[in-house]
Amino acid sequence: MKIVDRKNFSTKRDVESGTDEQRKAVLEILSRVKQEGDQAVLAFTEKFDRVHLASMQVTIDEVEQAQKEVSQEVRQALQEAAENIRTFHEKQKRQSWMQTSDTGTILGQLIRPLKRVGIYVPGGRAAYPSSVLMNAIPAQVAGVKEIVMVTPPDQQGKIDPGVLTAAAIAGVTEIYKVGGAQAIAALTYGTESIRAVDKIVGPGNIYVALAKREVFGFVDIDMVAGPSEIVVLADEQADPCYVAADLLSQAEHDPMASAVLVTPSPELAEQVQNEMTSQLAKLPRKEIAEASIRDYGAICVVADLEEGIQVVNELAPEHLEMLIAQPFDYLGRIENAGAIFLGEYSSEPVGDYFAGPNHVLPTNGTARFSSPLNLDDFIKKSSLISYSRTDLLRNGEKMMALAKSEGLTAHAKAIEVRLQKERGLSR
Repeated sequence: MKIVDRKNFSTKRDVESGTDEQRKAVLEILSRVKQEGDQAVLAFTEKFDRVHLASMQVTIDEVEQAQKEVSQEVRQALQEAAENIRTFHEKQKRQSWMQTSDTGTILGQLIRPLKRVGIYVPGGRAAYPSSVLMNAIPAQVAGVKEIVMVTPPDQQGKIDPGVLTAAAIAGVTEIYKVGGAQAIAALTYGTESIRAVDKIVGPGNIYVALAKREVFGFVDIDMVAGPSEIVVLADEQADPCYVAADLLSQAEHDPMASAVLVTPSPELAEQVQNEMTSQLAKLPRKEIAEASIRDYGAICVVADLEEGIQVVNELAPEHLEMLIAQPFDYLGRIENAGAIFLGEYSSEPVGDYFAGPNHVLPTNGTARFSSPLNLDDFIKKSSLISYSRTDLLRNGEKMMALAKSEGLTAHAKAIEVRLQKERGLSR
């Protein structure tokens, strides 16, 4: 890992806009699926996933068979993780409310779940049952009735058994063997087999990210996710073995994943470098992690923890680990991070898989203004106004003044006709 100067260092990567060729390809896929429906989806599946499908929908028999193929140990772990995720997100529930004033005006907010949500689950380099749980369970807790999962099939037309098992545990109602930009198009516009959804959530490759960006407005989306990233803020007491292992846990995701150590200890920086070399040599996904560390890994040596916290806030990482002596003493100073892991037992994979908070997090510095996936992503709010006669008579002229100041005389007139009637004046 290279040593970097704080003043000239950033983890911001131009990975979400894609090339002109990629954007052109996505636009063509979206257009064809919109016009041709299933025919285009199946054609693109055959082209990109190299499999000819007679039907895209996963059957109940396929789901039941998949559950038999997953070990009891993994099924049990998925069940317990699902319970933890559900318990955490239950605490995020909101209630509709109304409040009546002394003058009879009723104001409030109605909270309703979205009706139909699409969940994209990546294929490719690895299968991610954990992503199924993290995307589907908050939607289910929010009250979404129709949860539709899309994921690319393998060349035999099958879906990973762990992914299907997680879908069954999480309450997914429909599953389709389709990935890439064509899956996003099908969820957005609808086809003969796949009805359109209200919102699409879940990470994917650059083509999925570009497609989500293009269809935003036709449907809602959670975010345009970039490659994963971790920042470890560590002092001289941190175990270099832990630090190196946690950095590599993100580096193995993707060649463009970012792993950064911020520390006031030059000794720890050197120890972590040595430890990274040793651990990297033993990783099955060595080539991926090696590319990530080479191109996007870094060590930033700072003067003290105060400067380290400034660096963290500037980077606004997806995952932040605080491997320092008294992490809670410094927690209040962390302004920007998707998820914060405190102490040596809170390794990032604890959050990825089991603890309960959502692992769908803002990437690429967007933690400055974005939040993890949560129940608010699956609800909509309607404002409620029942204005009383007393308040209209008291405040009508103020409303009219504001409307006229904006040149909207018809707005003012809508209030004026009511005031005249209530005061017994001719119109």
